[in-house]
Amino acid sequence: MTFWEIVWVIVNFAGALGVFLFGMKLMSEGLQKFAGSKMRHILARITGKPLSGILTGTAVTAAIQSSSATTVMVVSFVNAGILSLAGAIAVIMGANIGTTLTAWIIYLFGLGEGSGFFSLPMTCGAMALVFMFIMKGDKMKSIGEFVMGLALLLVGMEYLKQAMPDLQQYPAFLEFLGRLSDFGFWSILIFIGIGAILTCLVQASAAMMAITLVMCYNGWIGFDVAVALVMGQNIGTTITANLAAMVSNAMGKRAARAHLVFNVVGVLITLAVFYPVMGLIAKATTAICANPYLCGTDAGYNPDAIPLAICFFHTFFNVGNTFILAWFIPQIVKIVNWMVKPEKEESEDEFRLTYIGSGFTNTAELDLQAAKNEIENFSKRVIRMYQFLPGLRTAKDDEEFNSIMDRIEKYESITDRMEIEIAQFLTKVGQGELSEKGAHRVSSMMRIVDNLESVGDAIYQIAMQRKSKREQAVHFDQGMNDNIAHMRDLVQHALDVMDSNLHCSYDKIDIDAACDAEDAINQYRDVLRNRHLDALRLGVYDYSIGSAYSTIFALYEKLGDYIINVSEAIDNSRKIAGDPAAEDID
Repeated sequence: MTFWEIVWVIVNFAGALGVFLFGMKLMSEGLQKFAGSKMRHILARITGKPLSGILTGTAVTAAIQSSSATTVMVVSFVNAGILSLAGAIAVIMGANIGTTLTAWIIYLFGLGEGSGFFSLPMTCGAMALVFMFIMKGDKMKSIGEFVMGLALLLVGMEYLKQAMPDLQQYPAFLEFLGRLSDFGFWSILIFIGIGAILTCLVQASAAMMAITLVMCYNGWIGFDVAVALVMGQNIGTTITANLAAMVSNAMGKRAARAHLVFNVVGVLITLAVFYPVMGLIAKATTAICANPYLCGTDAGYNPDAIPLAICFFHTFFNVGNTFILAWFIPQIVKIVNWMVKPEKEESEDEFRLTYIGSGFTNTAELDLQAAKNEIENFSKRVIRMYQFLPGLRTAKDDEEFNSIMDRIEKYESITDRMEIEIAQFLTKVGQGELSEKGAHRVSSMMRIVDNLESVGDAIYQIAMQRKSKREQAVHFDQGMNDNIAHMRDLVQHALDVMDSNLHCSYDKIDIDAACDAEDAINQYRDVLRNRHLDALRLGVYDYSIGSAYSTIFALYEKLGDYIINVSEAIDNSRKIAGDPAAEDID
């Protein structure tokens, strides 16, 4: 084979693989747009019972056709404290079962022969066009994307078969595979390693499964080799969750490590009973077609035999290991706790985005959950910043006062940086494939982070006014201090309502409570302003005191405006979406 022939084979293979992966991605994204929010809603409510977690992980992964998407969501929920580590492990076990559906789709629809093969993907493509361009509604378009993805996946599978060079024409390569297969049990370990490495490089276990099935179908590799590659793929696919967990806290990292532990231990269990399992799979396959151990050079070779046996093994491997290891979830928790030591508590005054910023994304729809988590963290920051304000009035000396001012200034800087980081992330998300509701949600979140940063600015301005008052030796009487304290309490209540709305499902916010809190602030501001004007007219206090006093309560009222803007941004997004009863980001 000449150099250019090799290049041509590589280009054809890469193109076929690209079509297959794009189809897989389109399928996954279409279903996530259609039901991704419901998937998150279900995952976030997993109980501590292993069976419920396993069944949920299986159903979610089978639905969205991506175990990576499921595990990334799981890491995010564990990171946020929404899901326990034991519950996460159960969901990950179920995700491994759900992903076996991909192999069956490839076997049943992607390995057929005959000139009429393309009739199925073309039919799917025609159906997709109806959903995407004729039928109305965001959900119909998402279904169309899923069907179009299925069509492309099947086309990509056929191209993979055609792009695969006929290894029978290259006896040197077949001899090399034969030598690797001549080391007995060590050969199994070698091909497990090859499968793991290739899956890490391709970053798609479904693609590696497709390649393995094609090689089996053409009779280029035997059953033992194919089984070893499949076990290696199960290990290699865990890299996705571990990449997602790189910027997570200790709990998120432990959830990702649990995925690795489950698959590695599963491989070890299978290796311990390797040959009895092979015999069992052979009997199951023989009941349907030929002996799965027959190779392409053997008489009576049936091309359906080994791919079918591989699908049987893939399902048996994940279901069997889940059945065994589900009883040892507490032990797996102990192992991952040992692998990932507790992190040293970071100072709350340090800037660190918790849920975004790794550069790893799965789909635009799922990235909205990470952005929502980060916005909730943003809200927590500004509320903490607000709670420093009373200390400025009660500070016993300049040292204590300056220490509090330093913290407020640092928090103000943090809010500026958080707005920039989250806004940049949302901009990238908005450039991805989003449903109409998702696009509205991005706009809503952009407005939310802008107003949260303004909340931080307003708090800083109040603090600076306090500093100016202290430097000018301006003193309020007890009544004025009590009035400011009451205004501060009203704003604190508004902040609490805002924070509650940010933490709940965006279509279930209490906008009435937010408006009531804002009205209370405005009404009390009017009362203080009228009293202030009367006091100035009667000469109760001089202008310098009155100016400082009115500026402070006016700043608190301005702070209330930014707070209500946050809840209104959420409510406006809900109204634009047009279906307040629908599930959305949790």
